[in-house]
Amino acid sequence: MKPLFIHYPKCGTCRKAYKWLEENGIEVESRHIVENNPNKEELSEWIDKSGLPISRFFNTSGIIYRENNLKEKVNSASRNELLEILASNGMVVKRPIVVGDDFVLVGFNEKQWSEKLL
Repeated sequence: MKPLFIHYPKCGTCRKAYKWLEENGIEVESRHIVENNPNKEELSEWIDKSGLPISRFFNTSGIIYRENNLKEKVNSASRNELLEILASNGMVVKRPIVVGDDFVLVGFNEKQWSEKLL
């Protein structure tokens, strides 16, 4: 099964990550994060599979994050509340995300991606 590549096409990091995938001959199923935002169930599964804290799934440099003072909420809200926020708008979610059979990568880190995808 091809890994799922969740991205926002106008995001520079996402474009860089996609170029890296192409250069390394890695075929992925591509998904536009705004047009097809992950739902709560998907996000919950990916967070558990990634082994990362839920806070790592927030796009901390995004306008919505700053305008809604989500830093405060991320530190105090319940997991369910945070999943609701993430599922409400793809622009709140850190990207790109790669979902494999037994791993989830959040953000583009060439070393991590090489270890899991090559």
